[in-house]
Amino acid sequence: MTTRTIEPAVLRITELDHEPARELVGGKAWSLWRMSDLGLRVPPAFVITTRSCADYFEQGRTLGDALFDQIAAGITHLEDRTGRTFGRGEHPLLVSVRSGAAVSMPGMMDTILNLGINADTEQALAAETGHADFAADVHRRFCALYGKLVAGCLDDLEDLPDTESVVAAITEETGATMPSDPMVALREAISAVFDSSRSRRAKAYRAHYGIPDDLGTAVTVQAMVFGNLDDDSGTGVLFTRNPLSGVRDPYGEYLPRGQGEDVVSGRVTPRPLSWLADNHPGLHRELITAAELLDNEGRDAQDIEFTIQHGRLYLLQSRPAKRTAQAAVRIATALVDEGTIDPATACGRVTAEQVRHLMRPVIDPDEIGAATPLATGISASPGYAVGPVVLSADEAQRNPGSILVRESTSPEDVHGMIAAAVVTENGGSTSHAAVVSRALDTPCVVGCGAGTAAALAGRIVTVDATGARIFGGEIGGRATGIHDDPSLAALLGWARAAAPITTVDPESLDGNAFDADVAMRVTGTQTPTIPAGTTAVRGAYFDTDEGVAAAVDAGVGLIGTTNPLPVLLAALAHRKA
Repeated sequence: MTTRTIEPAVLRITELDHEPARELVGGKAWSLWRMSDLGLRVPPAFVITTRSCADYFEQGRTLGDALFDQIAAGITHLEDRTGRTFGRGEHPLLVSVRSGAAVSMPGMMDTILNLGINADTEQALAAETGHADFAADVHRRFCALYGKLVAGCLDDLEDLPDTESVVAAITEETGATMPSDPMVALREAISAVFDSSRSRRAKAYRAHYGIPDDLGTAVTVQAMVFGNLDDDSGTGVLFTRNPLSGVRDPYGEYLPRGQGEDVVSGRVTPRPLSWLADNHPGLHRELITAAELLDNEGRDAQDIEFTIQHGRLYLLQSRPAKRTAQAAVRIATALVDEGTIDPATACGRVTAEQVRHLMRPVIDPDEIGAATPLATGISASPGYAVGPVVLSADEAQRNPGSILVRESTSPEDVHGMIAAAVVTENGGSTSHAAVVSRALDTPCVVGCGAGTAAALAGRIVTVDATGARIFGGEIGGRATGIHDDPSLAALLGWARAAAPITTVDPESLDGNAFDADVAMRVTGTQTPTIPAGTTAVRGAYFDTDEGVAAAVDAGVGLIGTTNPLPVLLAALAHRKA
């Protein structure tokens, strides 16, 4: 009889001597293990598994004492690794509490930074670093995150000037008080991160992508490093390949004296990565070397989060980068050219829907004429959209095809972003608005400047997200073709060789081919039944993923279509599923 090994509920992920299951530890913790295993510098961490998340909900949203004993042992381990003490002493240990599902859902769940700070540890941190303003900033930041994510404040706490005003605002709105015991705060923070896996935004994201709704999340607890410490500190995001175009050039942003949430939130606009190269060339070289290693080992474009603390580089996460449809095609074909993946794998890296997105019209330069843009910014996700401007995610959800214009977006706006093109006043190419729009493959322009929302409110506008311009009124578009793009043409050839069906021009099929359009008109159904023994089909239904799946399941060998690539990719994906 074989005895099954049961993993503990808490794992010391940065010291694990074997590869953990991603579905157990989540993508974020898995990436920490991977980077540690490659010898890269990662702050020590432990992870509370997804199985514990399921137990938490089964037990009525209760974090059991047995589990918390393991968490406390994890904290002791971090103390031993760092030589610091959690929430006390002359050298206090502060931690981040970060969500991480098995399937990447950027920005959908919560993260709490700087946990372990209180009045005493603020003084100790100030004495240790010689930067009282830094210690005060850390305390203020933690209280603002705690107020929003744990206490449930709806008011904006980020712009309040100091800890006292943040704490007062939390108490006034919710009646909650800040816990002075860091272990109490830790317990509450972990519960809040578990709860965020069932938030409205997380559910909307999973529904849009067909992700199981009971996925849950792991929680990673990691020793803090501080990008807001001094002038030799900062935080940033690096993509190993351009997530808009797919070109193999490092692409990213860096924010001196910032923490990671500053970049993601879009409240500020960071500097381009070239600033780091110009001002800290040694650190930039070290970062690029690590990025190349992670790109090669991951066999895919990577999205890397990093922090520099007093001139020392730390890597916090590496994951497959969210990318536009154009980038997905170019990266997949480039990896084949580099000998990293084979053509069949490349076909699995691009979805039928991404190709359909690429075939949508783009703004027609001949139609622009002498029109002057109402606003310009940074292209965060290319594309073309025309519609009325709305200023809230709820309005965008009620009016699909509108243009959502915001100062910046947050995870609470995702339900609206699913339905609209996005324009923001603030933020850069790695902000929340940019990352989520690329994942959704919707047009997005960021960093258009203060007052953009007020100036555009209620107008019909044309968004040329590729050129990062917003025009008044409707400007026409023009169609694109597969043979206009060598990467698409290469992908089409590989898909023809691998797919379980063949495609031809529908006009070339003889009259014996089953015609879905005719069948639906005759029967009044939207899901026609394919007669037994049918070998060839045509009609708009068979240009959809559902129709392709039905044809493959019915043993059809030939589909008539004028859009062969998405049909072939859908057939390959269905066969793999």
